[in-house]
Amino acid sequence: MKKQLSVGLAVMALAASLTACGGGSGTTTTTTAAAPASESPATTASESASSTASDSATVDLKTASSSKGDIVVDGKGMSVYYFTKDVKDSGKSNCLGDCLVKWPPVIAATDTPKVEGVTGKVGTIDTPDGKKQVTVNGMPVYLWQKDKAPGDITGQGVGNVWYLVAPDGTMIK
Repeated sequence: MKKQLSVGLAVMALAASLTACGGGSGTTTTTTAAAPASESPATTASESASSTASDSATVDLKTASSSKGDIVVDGKGMSVYYFTKDVKDSGKSNCLGDCLVKWPPVIAATDTPKVEGVTGKVGTIDTPDGKKQVTVNGMPVYLWQKDKAPGDITGQGVGNVWYLVAPDGTMIK
């Protein structure tokens, strides 16, 4: 019985060591002998995963590759579009009512959206309901309801007024 217990503890200690070394997140996990080996690494791994997920979720805009070249996408990877009927630096959107159902605005939690790879000037305008709509180079940006997955660009050219946004803030036609 003691031999089986020793072998079991040795296996758990080895598993804990391998789990701590294989994380690759740059953090070190220390397991004490008093703590069960199976609890500490599992908790650390899930905390690390949720931290990474929440870090990427806080990005309002980033860039991605598409068949049209590099484009701006939201934090979930969905393509972002300009509406040519909007007026640069007007501080308002001309997409109202049913338009907003089909083309929801990209919303940020703060006046200073967090971006990765976007070099155009990023800001916000107030929506009629008090939210912060993201702008790039003074133009409000939107999502397209028919884009169902990251990488979809089905809104490109719709009605000859909806166009993808390039990382530098230019309109991709």
